[in-house]
Amino acid sequence: MTNSIHIIDEILSLHQEFLGKDLEKYQNHVYRVYGLCLILDPAKENVEKYAIAAVFHDLGIWTNSTFDYLEPSIAIATNYLKEIGKSNFVNEISLMIDMHHKRSKYKGEYQKTIETFRKADWIDVTKGKKLFGVKKEDYKKITAQYPNLGFHKFLLIQTVKQFFKSPFNPLPMFKK
Repeated sequence: MTNSIHIIDEILSLHQEFLGKDLEKYQNHVYRVYGLCLILDPAKENVEKYAIAAVFHDLGIWTNSTFDYLEPSIAIATNYLKEIGKSNFVNEISLMIDMHHKRSKYKGEYQKTIETFRKADWIDVTKGKKLFGVKKEDYKKITAQYPNLGFHKFLLIQTVKQFFKSPFNPLPMFKK
């Protein structure tokens, strides 16, 4: 896990100019999602994928100044993976990012990792109201270690801004 935390910190440092004052709140969200992934699926072959997907999954909000951020997030993740010689991860991580706000179960290629990542993000976004089998005490440990720091308030503000910008599509990242 320590090596993957290093990967998370390294990637975030590459984008800290975009994240600015939101760096720590986003970083903690990334750590929470990553930690929840490891609880839901501790398979060693997926640890690095979860770390990379966690960093990039919402990053387009900041890098492209948009709340319609799935495509920009996928694009920067793809560039990163190609730069580090991990092109074999591109399809899987792209789907993890693209499907992380899917409201229903994902069925298809890479189902295990995509569903794990989707559930982990939903757990964090709902502040543990949906747990998908994660024990409440495990969720509380993660949130104690990596507190919210206003991340959910940030999401609420972005949702309101998006509503005024596009009232018929206030949550463009959601999928059925």
